[in-house]
Amino acid sequence: MLITLLLKLLLVPTLIGLVTLSGRRWGPKIAGWLSAFPIVAGPILFFIALDQGNQFAIIAATSTLSAVLAIIVFGLAYVWAAVRLNWIGSLAVALFFYTLAVLGLKLLSLSLYAAAIASVLAIIAAPRLYPKVISRPSNSAPSRFDLPLRMSAGAVLAVSVTYFAPNLGPRLTGIFAMFPVMSLVLTVFSHRSEGREFATNQLRGMLFGWYAFATFCFTLALLLPTMEIAVAFLIATTAALIVQLGSRRFVV
Repeated sequence: MLITLLLKLLLVPTLIGLVTLSGRRWGPKIAGWLSAFPIVAGPILFFIALDQGNQFAIIAATSTLSAVLAIIVFGLAYVWAAVRLNWIGSLAVALFFYTLAVLGLKLLSLSLYAAAIASVLAIIAAPRLYPKVISRPSNSAPSRFDLPLRMSAGAVLAVSVTYFAPNLGPRLTGIFAMFPVMSLVLTVFSHRSEGREFATNQLRGMLFGWYAFATFCFTLALLLPTMEIAVAFLIATTAALIVQLGSRRFVV
């Protein structure tokens, strides 16, 4: 538990910082695409497997895979709410629909193959459901406090989720390993500082990164019953990296 907490405290703010800088350098879609790679959820699932055993980790990985659906719901709700609302209203709407999606996933308890099929279909369909926006350069330079505030907000959210996760059981633990810390922090701060168009493009770019994330979770849950934990994670990470590199050409 302590290792998981420290992992989130170190990885989440660092990743938020790197993705923020990449967004300023290469644009919002690349930033979103990079942020979806399982840099955070992967190590969390690894330590869950070490602490709780393979069977717990298999259920958690399957739930984490199904949670891609909830993250997609979060993004869609946010971008459409942002057409009319500011970041506060958009966030409230997104979290409301995210909560509904999580409750639905808990009731459904999707199998590994059902979660994989549903996630891939949702990833394919979701870009077509986004509003069309034109990227516009920001009119103002980011505040010197912007990056530290983003990283601090990510750390606070990560700690909060980690605190409650142990009492949730494997399914909800897996779902909340996928709590939209990255999406929430990056989207809200981008909306505030760079505008709705930047935030929308960032979330849309994130969709193409979910292919690698889904590959990681599916491969992991498939291999854990028959392989050592370290070997299963190594193969799953390699498979995710290959898919991530292959999906780059779709991020336009």
